[in-house]
Amino acid sequence: MLANIGGWHLILLLAVLLLLFGAARLPALAKGVGQSVRILKRETKEAEPTSAGKPTADDPGGR
Repeated sequence: MLANIGGWHLILLLAVLLLLFGAARLPALAKGVGQSVRILKRETKEAEPTSAGKPTADDPGGR
């Protein structure tokens, strides 16, 4: 889905964001998105080892 986004699409997206949120609010918005991505990565890394090797409802044998 995001593989087809070109340079003009990104410029247009940034222009729309600038119009919607204003120049003063964009850094705070970017900081919040960055923090959310970091939290998501940390949580997925923590969840991987606990679920590896355990049987699920779909595969009760753990195979």
